[in-house]
Amino acid sequence: MPDPMDDTPLPASPDDFPEDRRPSKSQVKRDMHALLDLGRELIALPAAKLAQLPLDDTLREAIALAQRIHSHEGRRRQVHYVGKLMRRTDVSALRAQLDLWANGSREQTRAMHRLEDLRDRLIDSDEILTQLLERFPGLDIQSLRAQIRAARKEARDNAALPEGREPARKHYRALFQTLKTLDFEDETF
Repeated sequence: MPDPMDDTPLPASPDDFPEDRRPSKSQVKRDMHALLDLGRELIALPAAKLAQLPLDDTLREAIALAQRIHSHEGRRRQVHYVGKLMRRTDVSALRAQLDLWANGSREQTRAMHRLEDLRDRLIDSDEILTQLLERFPGLDIQSLRAQIRAARKEARDNAALPEGREPARKHYRALFQTLKTLDFEDETF
């Protein structure tokens, strides 16, 4: 109820609001569907990851309940309730953390693939070893050369194995573990 002592004029109708200041019905609906989708993502997360997110207790309990509900209609209603509660949370922080988990693992996978490629190039060529030693002068060159020689011998022995025998990978893996300890600042080498 408006305060009788308030002199502020009230808008006569919704048309008195500037069009550019209020969202359209379609935009409001898109925003709500985005919150529902985010709520579904949160419901699909394991408990360990949910514990890491900045959620209030009410939302955390609603998500836990939605994870336990198996009936279609009950789960649908609970998902909508989670979406409603999401209106009061910092959605950008949640999206940022989910994005970090999704893309962080991709970045780690790319880094592992780069190390695997470097290991294969070290086994194939001494020129790559020279470049590696220039970049990391503190490396134990004797140990690294011994690992590369052992991995090359292992590769030759594996090539001569009869079909169906499991190839040895001990030195191949040890070389990879040594490369993992190096600190590559940029992505290229």
